[in-house]
Amino acid sequence: MCGIVGKYNFQTGEPVSSELVRAMCDTIFYRGPDDAGVYTEGNIGLGHRRLSILDLSELGHQPMSSKDGMIWITFNGEIYNYLDIRKDLISKGYTFKSNCDTEVIIYLYREYGESCLKYLRGMFAFAIWDKSKSVLFLARDRIGKKPLFYYYDGKTFIFASEIKAILEDPLVKKEINYEAFCDYFKYLYVPDPKTIYKNIYKLEPGYCMTCSADGVKKREYWDVSFSRQHSGNTEDISDELLEILDESVRLRMISDVPLGAFLSGGIDSSAVVSLMAKQQSKPVTTCSVGFDSEVYDEIRFARIIAETFKSDHHEFTVKQKAGEILSDLAYYFDEPFADSSAVPTYYVSQLARQKVTVALSGDGGDENFAGYEKYHLDDIENRIRGKIPAFIRKPFFPFLSGLLSKGNQSLFQRGATLLKALSIESDYGFYLTNTEFRDPLWNMLLNEESRKQIGDYDPFSVTRHYYHKADTDDHLSKILYTDLKTYLTGILVKVDRMSMAHSLEVRSPILDHKVIEFAARIPARLKYYRGEKKYILKQCFQQILPEEIMYRKKMGFCVPLADWFRGEIKDLSYRYFFDKDAGIKHFFNPDGLKSLWEQHQAQKRNYASVLWSLLMFELWYRKFMDGK
Repeated sequence: MCGIVGKYNFQTGEPVSSELVRAMCDTIFYRGPDDAGVYTEGNIGLGHRRLSILDLSELGHQPMSSKDGMIWITFNGEIYNYLDIRKDLISKGYTFKSNCDTEVIIYLYREYGESCLKYLRGMFAFAIWDKSKSVLFLARDRIGKKPLFYYYDGKTFIFASEIKAILEDPLVKKEINYEAFCDYFKYLYVPDPKTIYKNIYKLEPGYCMTCSADGVKKREYWDVSFSRQHSGNTEDISDELLEILDESVRLRMISDVPLGAFLSGGIDSSAVVSLMAKQQSKPVTTCSVGFDSEVYDEIRFARIIAETFKSDHHEFTVKQKAGEILSDLAYYFDEPFADSSAVPTYYVSQLARQKVTVALSGDGGDENFAGYEKYHLDDIENRIRGKIPAFIRKPFFPFLSGLLSKGNQSLFQRGATLLKALSIESDYGFYLTNTEFRDPLWNMLLNEESRKQIGDYDPFSVTRHYYHKADTDDHLSKILYTDLKTYLTGILVKVDRMSMAHSLEVRSPILDHKVIEFAARIPARLKYYRGEKKYILKQCFQQILPEEIMYRKKMGFCVPLADWFRGEIKDLSYRYFFDKDAGIKHFFNPDGLKSLWEQHQAQKRNYASVLWSLLMFELWYRKFMDGK
């Protein structure tokens, strides 16, 4: 795993400074502590930081070029089928000096051009400089496991694995994108292709782009389709799924450095560990993180799997340590990010790096196989919508919701939210289940200047776009597609930044594009069956995993946020929120924030998720906008 950077003055022709490219690389040194490289020639510059995983020799040094020096690449990721591709290219007459996947991409591009992407199976973000055509070609993997950011002003193109490297260039000004600001508080992260900064963007998963004297062109090279459904019975589908998952895990166990797994004790990570144990003779190294609270602690379930498969198991308990890493979280994410499970992900990555350099995870099981509780709630809502005519729901339910929302008890608030969701269409109802910052609270806190800057922008447009882009009429499939394109990208940001902070590579077998494509073909009724989430996945592993793991209540990577704000991080948060130089005072009304804070402290309302999003925004603002 690595970090990549680059700059192309495609219109001005101005030479790119090697010192600048080197400085950009240095900002993300932790992504690749083993080696660094810079290539500049005229108006193009590429940089690289290397974390050695395959071919540990100097032959894997990047940026890497073809033998004739006409193609240069800086690459971040792993291509799991590179040996097969290499063999095919050798049969076509190509020769290789190294045994790494980077060189394979160079000659695959030479052979097939931009169509090379369809042959790659893995996680990647790379930039290829085609010297003969004066074209910079960039691509990001199909589901977005590896990040790729870029700045574009019509004359200059700058790219990097992280935003902080782009900000190293004095040309780039720090200006807030208010649509992204609004998205962040609604979704808890900034959805692709926006970033919190104007003129800095994310290349979307499954997209590639070219930059030349003609400008920048972007296109989608891959998408997941739900239109062609599998016609087999449950047993046939589960057998085929298990075979695909087994292959996906096997491909991700190729490594020249120590390899292990994250183990939460849920079905996804447990399934990955079970398949790893089957494929290697020595014990799998497993790492788990828990809390000193039974409500949030999953370690006891992880131990069951560790004992079942005789893994070399390691644990870390987060005991009053969240406050110690808050500033680090803001630094590594580069833009506001409010998924609080970043805390345990940081610690499990730290723990894993002490034992291994590569870790497999169970990410993707919930989005592919309908594992979240919200899918169950959405199903209930849709059933109710189908039984109550719209002429009753639409005018009367919002009125009743408004009455209930005036109550302070959580039961009233949940009732108000349910009635609001039932009064609207399915796509908007699903959007509401994905947002913590409800409109009444948002409107109460937002100051006039922020309201003016946001204008008539509606963050629901993000959900609506993907919901209606899905090539299916099945509602569950449409929201699974939406989550694959939106919510999942937020999770992958978390995993990438927290693992890279510790120079750890994380691989996700369930997010192999062949697994995703097969899962999309499975009928929705076999993913969510009579109230049972992940039904087909459980059929796959019912003879492999203990029953207490298969059918236990899902917890997710939850943290005791409400308690933290009333305990461990209470004083620290208060100082950040109400300091005279607080950044959030530029965006929110202090009186409204004070009211929200006091209600949470008095335990009248649980505003933990909202407070966390505000705190992460404040920390980001101080770190990157104020320079504190």
